[in-house]
Amino acid sequence: MEEQRVATRPLVDQQDPMERLAASKREFGEFGGVNAAVEVATTFTGGCYLYGRSFNPTVRHLGRQLAALEGAEAAYCCSSGMAAISSTLLALCNSGDHIVASNAVYGGTFALLKDFLPRKCGISTSFVPIADLEAVRAAITPATKVIYAETLSNPTLVVADLPALAEIAHSRGLQLVVDNTFTPCLMSPLHWGADVVVHSLTKFISGASDIVAGAVCGRDAFVSSLMDLHVGTFMLLGPTMDPKVASELSLRIPHLGLRMREHSRRAQYFAERLQQLGGQVAYPGLPHHPQHALFAKLANPGYGFGGMLTLDAGSLERAKFLMERLQNKHGFGLLAVSLGYFDTLLSASASSTSSELSDDELAKAGISRGLVRMSVGITGSMEQRWRQLEESFLALQSAPAGSRPTFKAQMVVRDPVSGQLHRSPSWDSFGSVASDDTGEDDVVQSPTTTSLAVPRTSEPLPIGLTTAAVVPQVPAVSGTSAEGAVAAAAAAAAAAAATASSAGGGPVEAPSGTQHGPMQSGAGQRAALQKERSVNTVAGSEGRPLKVRKLDPSGTAQVVYTRTAGATRSPRHGGF
Repeated sequence: MEEQRVATRPLVDQQDPMERLAASKREFGEFGGVNAAVEVATTFTGGCYLYGRSFNPTVRHLGRQLAALEGAEAAYCCSSGMAAISSTLLALCNSGDHIVASNAVYGGTFALLKDFLPRKCGISTSFVPIADLEAVRAAITPATKVIYAETLSNPTLVVADLPALAEIAHSRGLQLVVDNTFTPCLMSPLHWGADVVVHSLTKFISGASDIVAGAVCGRDAFVSSLMDLHVGTFMLLGPTMDPKVASELSLRIPHLGLRMREHSRRAQYFAERLQQLGGQVAYPGLPHHPQHALFAKLANPGYGFGGMLTLDAGSLERAKFLMERLQNKHGFGLLAVSLGYFDTLLSASASSTSSELSDDELAKAGISRGLVRMSVGITGSMEQRWRQLEESFLALQSAPAGSRPTFKAQMVVRDPVSGQLHRSPSWDSFGSVASDDTGEDDVVQSPTTTSLAVPRTSEPLPIGLTTAAVVPQVPAVSGTSAEGAVAAAAAAAAAAAATASSAGGGPVEAPSGTQHGPMQSGAGQRAALQKERSVNTVAGSEGRPLKVRKLDPSGTAQVVYTRTAGATRSPRHGGF
């Protein structure tokens, strides 16, 4: 009983995370540099360090920063957020043990708990609505060792009642493990009774979507046990962090608080304005959010309610309409998974970050097919980004049922044997290769387009340059040679250019007789590239949308955009 009473005490007193960081030990470089030195050695001749898979001085420095940020006795970093989660749970549980977890968690975590741990380790999990404390209590069995929750659930943004969950866990001798990835600086789970905090450093803490990393924060004894020579999950499973990565991350921690305030400020503004326009918005900073008061009670003052919000578009098709318009028309953000990036990231969670869940599991977690998760970025002005979001949302509201995205991005690749272009499942904004997008947006082998057997060039595109070729939809002609098909496409482009010019529609990117990308020599490509880089407008003949093709530097892949006649393509935001 004494151990249980000790465990219920908060690990840290309430204090601003950035103040704790500023008050922590300062590490200087070997020669007095203002930044900590980077120790890249994999082995050591003596002293406190032995081998790179165990403790490394640079990684340990980053761990001390994160410990200060979270108010932990200790912290250590690893190769990914999933490494942090799996190493923690395997350290706390043995074969035959049981976990109670939120039914709305990151899809990778869900798969680990539902599929991997039971099959490979004999560790079972019961999933419950984490806000239903009675359901949490009812799920606990004599074999339960851990209650697992996310501070703010992914993607439903349900706030975990950390003090209540800690009381439930500790009254039964369990450990409370909390993923704080969504809310660094905003929340301090250890203060509210959590035993272990895990992070995906890839997200807000990195802030640039250029590093994959994770961290485990908690009591010194637990963190040290991860490096045990016989049963330590960090030591024996080997999720080692590169010290150069640790050094990069350590330089981003000092301005994390500033970034989180701005992410929160913009998300709050967008959520309020979308709600005023009638949007079905979920954001913990809105008074109507079910756990708004709870979040305000648990949050560290001054950091807002976070940079994540969701908008229910009603269906996956409508979600596509909104997201592709935001990306491909405005450059508002990018259709990509992950979060915490300096630009806004958009995803339809049910078919991306939560695709591991079945339809029934999605329904139980409250994740609809049309739910758009938005990680709000901090680039551009807030007013500029709101104008873009407002235009796209109003376009979605006025779009008839079944409307297809006006601005569409697709990837096509050239077959190395036949030379033909084929649509590739690798370019899919929504996390699923089972897309049913067909019709006029399908550029390859559709009833209204020709499949070109593209001759290969002897010289690749110059590095650093891309080409954009406007290709109208040309009816396929059986038996047409590759050269004939190319000529037909060029002739159609020339006709379209003449039509657009006579109608005052502006310039067309594919001049008469010009071939592009793999359809011409390297020297011709370079000349065409220089000419095309200054052209921004796409126009087409009446009733015939044009196709804009962007070749990558190797000439082996293209991103294709379908646009209506007269639509303007921004030279800065090509939809990537």
